[in-house]
Amino acid sequence: MSLLTVTDLKVSYDGIEALKGISFQVEQGQIVTLIGANGAGKSTILRAISSLVPIKGGSINFDGRDISSLDTASVVSKGIVMVPEGRRVFPNLTVLENLKIGAYLRTNQKEVDASIEQVYQRFPKLKERHWQLAGTLSGGEQQMLAVGRALMARPKLLMMDEPSLGLAPLVVKEIFDIIRRLQEEGITILLIEQNANAALRTSNYAYVLETGRIVMEGPGIELLHNPKITDAYLGQSKQKE
Repeated sequence: MSLLTVTDLKVSYDGIEALKGISFQVEQGQIVTLIGANGAGKSTILRAISSLVPIKGGSINFDGRDISSLDTASVVSKGIVMVPEGRRVFPNLTVLENLKIGAYLRTNQKEVDASIEQVYQRFPKLKERHWQLAGTLSGGEQQMLAVGRALMARPKLLMMDEPSLGLAPLVVKEIFDIIRRLQEEGITILLIEQNANAALRTSNYAYVLETGRIVMEGPGIELLHNPKITDAYLGQSKQKE
């Protein structure tokens, strides 16, 4: 069953089409990846779904409802939460304060406290550093905090924008292990990732974008072994292995 259906989505910046009629689906319980070169429109898709940029045309259907006209807070309240590129934690706030911000739409304090404990169980390092300023954490710890903050909103769909960006290889492996565990716990994930090799190995399904259009799609493992994808996107990743 499709949790998210995007149909003929169009977005323009200053008269230039960033998305030229994008259509794709995210099935319940799956990890779906969008890959493509910088400027292909991947982040724009996430921003449009989150209502951070206005759409020029098309529709976004989530959990059986058209959410194209909702504001960002309403989109989050429906269960769509984004882990932004570059983590964007609040550096001058503590780990605990960052997590509480993730629950800003929730009103039951006991449930919020329980969710904080769940995040700490998932990421013990965050519990150890709960009074530490987020800006003093390592890059990997900040990414864990960004994911934990998103989980505080109880997402049905977790959108992740370049979660491995700027991280050491061992930390990247840890981040992808986290992504797989989240799926096992029932969270549907829409992933943007420059590390196409790791992303395709992890994903159930993937879409390839070029200049605002989807040019190829298929199961992640099939695209991983597609010569066109290997030549265009996997050369650098393969060299790192």
